[in-house]
Amino acid sequence: MSSYVAHRNGRAASAEELAPLAFGAYAHFTAMQVRGGQVRGLDLHLERLRSASLELFGRALPDDRVRACLRAAVEAGPADLSLTATVYPPAAEFTVTGTHGGPELLVRTGPAASGPQGPLALAVVEYERVLPAVKHVGEIAKTYFPRQAVRQGFDDVAFVDRRGRLSEGSIWNLAFWDGTAVVWPEAEMLNGTTMGIVRRQLDRLGVPQRVQEVTLADLPALAGAVVMNSWTPGVPVHRIGSVPLPEALSFVQVLHRAYQAERLTSL
Repeated sequence: MSSYVAHRNGRAASAEELAPLAFGAYAHFTAMQVRGGQVRGLDLHLERLRSASLELFGRALPDDRVRACLRAAVEAGPADLSLTATVYPPAAEFTVTGTHGGPELLVRTGPAASGPQGPLALAVVEYERVLPAVKHVGEIAKTYFPRQAVRQGFDDVAFVDRRGRLSEGSIWNLAFWDGTAVVWPEAEMLNGTTMGIVRRQLDRLGVPQRVQEVTLADLPALAGAVVMNSWTPGVPVHRIGSVPLPEALSFVQVLHRAYQAERLTSL
């Protein structure tokens, strides 16, 4: 049974159906890790797809339809895998008029992933994404800037906005530790599903957390930093720009404990 599956609207997609989507950039998506045929934070993924569809297309697929398509792709592969669900318009790109019919759904699967071990060094890049609250496709910056960073001896990048506030990484959310509380950066960014899972479970575990602006000047006073995404709830960061940071393994362990506390849900 192959980990690689491509379904369009709940059925195996042909090359003819996939070809027009090869370089499509007007679409949005969510990514998740499937374990034992189940996922964490399913409600957050469905809400992300729903709200982004309303923003981009003015209409959204029903949640039960999305779940049926996700389930069909998962059942066609092994119990553990990575899954990406992309919603796109039925009309061609670069059109400005309304479209007939609802948006369509492409579901792709691949081998399960858990992300890098770290610790990571992040270069600092001033960059603000268009529609930062939407996880949309076609963002060249998410690949271009990390490649430039690697050439400079870093592992990835952290973005700062025009006000100097740290916001997010290339494909990551950022989180910081002050020694007793988790600090989430205040800026325009994508609120990740893993971030949402961790935040609500930290509340249940009684771990203090707050949202505040974080600049490079604030980093020396902090006790640790991580990046997180659908692969993992926490990879330690030991340097941002020229500022070193403690690895704070206890912080990483807290985040992983919070993530594991979220129950898996069947599709």
